[in-house]
Amino acid sequence: MARQMVTLDGNEATAYVAYRASEVIAIYPITPSSSMGEWADQWMSEGKRNIWGTVPLVQEMQSEGGAAGAVHGALQAGSLCTTFTASQGLLLMIPNMYKIAGELTPTVFHIAARALAAQGLSIFGDHSDVMAVRQTGWAMLCSNSVQEAMDSALIAHAATLEARVPFLHFFDGFRTSSEVMKIERLDDADIRAMIDDELVRAHKARALSPDHPVLRGTAQNPDVYFQGRETVNPFYARVPAIVQKAMDKFASITGRQYRLFDYYGAPDAERVIVIMGSGAETVQETIDYLAARGEKLGVMKVRLYRPFSVEHFIAALPPSVKSIAVLDRCKEPGSAGEPLYQDVITALTESLMNGQISSIPKVIGGRYGLSSKEFTPAMVKAVYDELAKPQ
Repeated sequence: MARQMVTLDGNEATAYVAYRASEVIAIYPITPSSSMGEWADQWMSEGKRNIWGTVPLVQEMQSEGGAAGAVHGALQAGSLCTTFTASQGLLLMIPNMYKIAGELTPTVFHIAARALAAQGLSIFGDHSDVMAVRQTGWAMLCSNSVQEAMDSALIAHAATLEARVPFLHFFDGFRTSSEVMKIERLDDADIRAMIDDELVRAHKARALSPDHPVLRGTAQNPDVYFQGRETVNPFYARVPAIVQKAMDKFASITGRQYRLFDYYGAPDAERVIVIMGSGAETVQETIDYLAARGEKLGVMKVRLYRPFSVEHFIAALPPSVKSIAVLDRCKEPGSAGEPLYQDVITALTESLMNGQISSIPKVIGGRYGLSSKEFTPAMVKAVYDELAKPQ
């Protein structure tokens, strides 16, 4: 049976999946993520059920820190949980995020990525908030459009159960969270097909219970803490393959294929832009326009940002590339470069040292779209023109 085409925004598209794949949803509203929690609260009051036939418990807390703490506690009790936030709200969740990741607990936080208050407050979108938590040990999956927000939400909920690594699923605040688009809505059968009940049972079996007591959350001294941190490495090493497997399974169900790094453009492009989020769609449309006029250009859409898979990035990059522009939607004052730029530099340098590539293309870094500043095709063309310069 054909899936229903619906008109909705990125927040509702995301909440639609998160609600159906969760049992406990702790919320605290913050622009531009608020309507995700509001939708979940409304659906609970209407008695709408998740894919297991129960009505999720949706509880508004007194702060975003409280929402993250409630999720942490519910996860330890074996529930499937989620929450929604943005900006300073995400920063208030950092202490619990370290605990959730350190305890290898599957969950998904959905983020309408937003600017952080610096010299002034801004409620508009960029990647300042999600980049500020990239050190917490969470996998980070980025969506570029409303359809992708619904699709990636499900991929994240499926992948976290197998990986036992928590996921941040993020998309651009306002630009995607409030964009109203006509998309193909996933039905409950699609969600059931992606969520493995055996993995759900395994998560519940790890719950704290007086019937099988375990010691968790101890204070550790220098003799064991270091070793304990290193024990998680195999779990993170498996994440890229697990996410790609989930993407492939999703493609077999819906026909929409995603990859950790999606390259679009000429197979022999010499100039490539690397970018995350809605800006990638602007770049793609600009490539189509310029390709019709004889230009050979490409764009690398980063979907799985953490863990950053060097192997998949290099494999997706056309071997013909001579110059790369890495565009970050955040500013990190005092650093040698913004986060995505530094990851690309590291990936290329390691691949050269390992003999995977014979030379490193010219790489320049740039910032765009802070606080939802417009990012136009003319700007994209200017970046490609810059890449064409000899120096």
